[in-house]
Amino acid sequence: MVTMENIPPTTAALPNFYIDTIPIYGDVILAPMDGISDMPFRLLTRKMGSAFNITGFVNTTDILNNAAFLDERIGYDPQQERPIGFQIFGSDPDLLLESALRLQEREPDFIDVNMGCSAKVIRRKGAGSELMAKPGDIARIFTLLSRHLSVPVTGKIRLGIDDDSLNYLEIAHIIEDNGGKMLAVHGRTRVQAYSGKANWESIAEIKSALTIPVIGNGDIVEPEQIDQMKARTGCDAVMIGREAIGNPWIIGRSHRDRQPLSEVYRITIDHLRSLIDFYDEARALVLFRKYAKNYIKRCHPSRDEFISLMQAESLDEFTNILDRIFSREGDA
Repeated sequence: MVTMENIPPTTAALPNFYIDTIPIYGDVILAPMDGISDMPFRLLTRKMGSAFNITGFVNTTDILNNAAFLDERIGYDPQQERPIGFQIFGSDPDLLLESALRLQEREPDFIDVNMGCSAKVIRRKGAGSELMAKPGDIARIFTLLSRHLSVPVTGKIRLGIDDDSLNYLEIAHIIEDNGGKMLAVHGRTRVQAYSGKANWESIAEIKSALTIPVIGNGDIVEPEQIDQMKARTGCDAVMIGREAIGNPWIIGRSHRDRQPLSEVYRITIDHLRSLIDFYDEARALVLFRKYAKNYIKRCHPSRDEFISLMQAESLDEFTNILDRIFSREGDA
């Protein structure tokens, strides 16, 4: 659990806000992303300044069946990652409670309920953003979890299913009224997915309506937009997802393109090595592709260099190709 020893030494003396009784130091957070927010990446962004971490989501079936990959999905470093939340998804309130109780045994600081994922595979299960159409189920989920868990319950939502069903204020009140201790809001509808523009004004409405902390999410692609979102919405913190992939510096309010190339090179290699330590070399090299293309973007690799890097089969091969790409810029 959170103690003074877990608090990063660079944080301010006073917390920015609380999740129930948990002090949160900082106002920028890495968003939980399926297949992205594993322990190596969370640890990297934590060092960059992420105020707390949330795992990528796991579903009730995998939790209750004790799936073999569960340790990998929600494994965390208790010395470096607190506060840590486990994100779960499902459609059945009773199964969500049973799953959350099972996860609580692993000593997270809070449990987060996903009500925002727009992926078809999740929606077909009646989970993720599909829950936005079921206010009664959301009320039951938060009532059950807040009554029976000893850790706080939080949630993440969208603005509604589509522009004709913008029920975000109703859902936000339901979450708070039924025990939710923090709410993250992606300023888009389910139909939008990640297209169009995030509606920061709707996030501001939610913040004005609630007393629990509200985290804003959507369209943060430059460090300056962090404070812009906070000023326009009044939100307690900003959550950054896609833009942080291969650009962890944005979590610390820094520009990737203003980093010395030697630093970009170092972080790229360190991140890959941490993935290899966590998984294995072959799998890590595949998983790292989604990050690598953004890390090297500034170096403008040729098509052949890019393909070779993506197809590298060992750390040595990857490093040799990366050396050529970065040394051409004269700063690796």
